[in-house]
Amino acid sequence: MRRPQAIDLQNVPRPMAAMARVYQGSVDSGWHSHRRGQLLLIKDGFMTARIPSASFIVPSGYGLLISPNVPHAVTAHGRVAMQSLYIEANDTPQVNWEPIRVIPMSALLSATISALLGEPVLYDVEGRGGHLVALILEEIASAEESPFALPMPTDRRLQKLCNDLAETPSIDLDIDHWADRLGMSRRTMTRRFRTETGMSFSEWRRRMRMAHVMRRRAEGARLDEAAVDVGYRSLSALRKAMREVLS
Repeated sequence: MRRPQAIDLQNVPRPMAAMARVYQGSVDSGWHSHRRGQLLLIKDGFMTARIPSASFIVPSGYGLLISPNVPHAVTAHGRVAMQSLYIEANDTPQVNWEPIRVIPMSALLSATISALLGEPVLYDVEGRGGHLVALILEEIASAEESPFALPMPTDRRLQKLCNDLAETPSIDLDIDHWADRLGMSRRTMTRRFRTETGMSFSEWRRRMRMAHVMRRRAEGARLDEAAVDVGYRSLSALRKAMREVLS
């Protein structure tokens, strides 16, 4: 029997449908969207995701909450075990679907989703399945946003800056050099970058570098190799940056 696909779970007469997948190697989903909202959870491994206005790091133990009908593309880096929930947004007012964000997967959320996966797709809404769904929604609603988003600016010059850094994260120019390259004053560049992304240029670059480190590690690189790839001269410098991103 064919395994259920995402499209099969968009119109089941239940407020939530769940599926699990294991990808043995790197996979890119390509751009697509779902009628329902989605919570994409990583049980083991590492994924990155993109929407038109941002990219996201989704490491093991975290999930990406995606609003209904939003185009997105997801890439598995190496072996990845994931779970996906498809949720009727109109039936779940307790969940705030904006902004699209990464959230931590609590032990309770993990256990409850695993239990729901053991229920029939057409679970009893008044029985165990319905109770599990209610608890999952409460856990999603109470989860705090994690610092794994990389918003993209709308200014074309700043977009070029971000794309250049994403392609070559080891570039180590300071803000004055970047501002000169873009034909902006330092003050204009830093102010506009914060306005359009919600974070400083330095913070954005740290997050971007951490995304590359996690990807390289998922692909089998040693930590010291990943550090060099993104421009850190020592493991201590990399670990300090990781603490700053995750604090």
